[in-house]
Amino acid sequence: MARPRPWEVSDELWALIEPLLPRHERRFRYPGRRRIDDRKTLQGILFVLYTGIQWEFLPQELGFGSGSTCWRRLAEWQQAGVWEQLQRVLLDRLRAADQLDFSRAVVDSSQIQAKRGRGCPKVGGRVALSHRRHDQADRGSGARPAPTDRL
Repeated sequence: MARPRPWEVSDELWALIEPLLPRHERRFRYPGRRRIDDRKTLQGILFVLYTGIQWEFLPQELGFGSGSTCWRRLAEWQQAGVWEQLQRVLLDRLRAADQLDFSRAVVDSSQIQAKRGRGCPKVGGRVALSHRRHDQADRGSGARPAPTDRL
């Protein structure tokens, strides 16, 4: 049996995700175009994230809908808090099965807010970005630093 593709959503995973998605009722009068199935749209989102292609180049032949549809649905679900809820549900299931191991956790420093001005001296009431640039400005020489002296 062939391995499932990384963007294909299993029935087990879909059973966890589907209740978290916001419901959209079709209008009786002027219903408009039928909405693309949420599961197919999720697979389109995962396809773009896995392959790295641009949203606009998502192949229509795969049945995920257009790239703009998938992107709009991603934004809609983000605003509805679906991804945070899904993370909570998955973490709870892993904890319950005793499969969560934080001993190998990785913290990305870009996600931790840096304190402004830590370790930088104050010059003229502001935090100095570069000692050399501010030293020349403080001397009042009026001369511009040579291009090799710039950061």
